[in-house]
Amino acid sequence: MLISFLFFLGIFTLIGILSAKQSKGTKKDYYLASSDVKPWLVGLSAVATNNSGYMFIGVIGYTYATGLPSIWLMIGWILGDFLASLFIHKRLRIATENSHELSYAGVLSNWYGQDFRYLKIIIGLISIVFLCTYASAQLLAGSKALHVLFGWPFWMGAVMGAVLVSVYCFAGGIRASIWTDAAQSIVMIVAMAVMLFSSVHEMGGLSSVLKQLNDIEGYMNWFPSELLIPGFSGLFLFVVAWLFAGLSVIGQPHIMVRFMSLDESSKIRQAKTYYYLWFTAFYAMATAVGLLSRLYFNDVSSFDAELALPTMAKSMLSPMLAGLILAGIFAATMSTADSLVLSCSATLSNDFVSKKISHPWQYKVSTLLVTAFSLLLALNSSDSVFNLVILAWSGLASAFAPLLIFLALGNKPSQAFSIFAVLGGFMMALCWRQLGFHAHVYEGLPGIIFGLSILYCGKLFGVSTQPTE
Repeated sequence: MLISFLFFLGIFTLIGILSAKQSKGTKKDYYLASSDVKPWLVGLSAVATNNSGYMFIGVIGYTYATGLPSIWLMIGWILGDFLASLFIHKRLRIATENSHELSYAGVLSNWYGQDFRYLKIIIGLISIVFLCTYASAQLLAGSKALHVLFGWPFWMGAVMGAVLVSVYCFAGGIRASIWTDAAQSIVMIVAMAVMLFSSVHEMGGLSSVLKQLNDIEGYMNWFPSELLIPGFSGLFLFVVAWLFAGLSVIGQPHIMVRFMSLDESSKIRQAKTYYYLWFTAFYAMATAVGLLSRLYFNDVSSFDAELALPTMAKSMLSPMLAGLILAGIFAATMSTADSLVLSCSATLSNDFVSKKISHPWQYKVSTLLVTAFSLLLALNSSDSVFNLVILAWSGLASAFAPLLIFLALGNKPSQAFSIFAVLGGFMMALCWRQLGFHAHVYEGLPGIIFGLSILYCGKLFGVSTQPTE
């Protein structure tokens, strides 16, 4: 098992290092791969970055605890992601080219060449805090898997992940991240497929599995047990809330930078085709494995649901296949962690001290500093991977998605109202979560709506210009 794990890990690291041969030695190449990445690479890289340790550890744990109703999370998430992509991705890629900016914050604050300096700084600060929190969750997810399969202390997996991410990010920047993401995406989906089919076979076949699942009281009900409103109205609200979670992907700098690095804006449909086909297949299999894990571990009160997949792999599979599963989990955590680290590094070197950081060693050092900070957060975290990811995801989405949507629709909000929208959506999501309402409705829904309302009010009262042609 250890040999299998180290073999795949070695391949990922080698791919990242080899990408340095393609490096042009420029800042744009380090953070945007010179905007010459092929559509299939963009698609598979975005899948790996989106479907991180959250999918292997968090979603499977959530499904273990929730049952069949977790499928609505999948449906809402993918649908919301797709709807947002219909009018965002291509326009973001065009704005990146026109603005000549290298970071997500830079593009949003310079969409029409207006150079909103204060807006850029605020977006940058929020990005750094939540992207580092998100990165720490990925390192934590990887460490949990290593702890279960090898008995290593929790800190060891986090440190190993941080070191490997630093190695290939230091070598090739975003290009190394994208190349390794594509390879990791393949391993991730193969690992999940192996786990799914092996589990069904181990438990007596599909018909036996379905019978056992239906025997668990309430586990295969279509409606979640904790709906805010009983019946179809409550289910509709639940799905819409998770639809906003999927729409929230446009507020995630580490994912959107993949589409910003595409070689031509006209190829965005090809990149999205790869992305959604791979994404849907992977998410469906992860949900199915989560359901199966409930049969394998029936003592809900004493079992950490987020350890379901690695524990099942160790118990049910041969050492070689278990190593493959672990490689898939670790690949997922690294593919997201490296992207998050590079997005933070881009913010530091472009949005705060861009005039002073121009040499490769300077922005590579900023990458190492961000990695070290994320590792420190992971080593001191007591929260679950699922909660950390949702907190970071909703915070980023509530702050950035409203402004991106408004800009993509051709509006020109003033700097003041842009800042109000960013901070307003962000604070609404945090307050919603603090009050405990997130147990019923995902906090990104009120956060995004509130941010959009602020921007619309600015336009309504003449603070923003009319849509451009």
